[in-house]
Amino acid sequence: QLRLVDSGGGLVQPGGSLRLSCAASGFKLANYAVAWFRQAPGKEREGVACISSSRDGSTEYIDSVRGRFIISRADAQNTAFLQMNNLKPEDTAAYYCSIGGKYSDGVYRCPVIYTNDYGGQGTRVTVSS
Repeated sequence: QLRLVDSGGGLVQPGGSLRLSCAASGFKLANYAVAWFRQAPGKEREGVACISSSRDGSTEYIDSVRGRFIISRADAQNTAFLQMNNLKPEDTAAYYCSIGGKYSDGVYRCPVIYTNDYGGQGTRVTVSS
């Protein structure tokens, strides 16, 4: 069964840090681009960060998180991460990971279109004092 499990969210004060994990099972995560999305209450889901498949590893970020968030992957653990630093109240949201990308020259590249086909339940991040 192909599955993604998001974890690592929690309550943190402004300026704090969290590391989210996206653990894959049933397939090799390294072969796909991975993206993190978030959805705040009353707002549409938005893509936050993306990393192409391991053969390339290039990354993309939205402006509001660039310089504060880092997306990475640990192929041996079949897991991707989102390191979130200097968190702000506007980062409060449910965070989801997804996979995919556009295939080109042996690499799945960003962007990733969000899908919940792999059962990710999301992980909630609350930034508040």
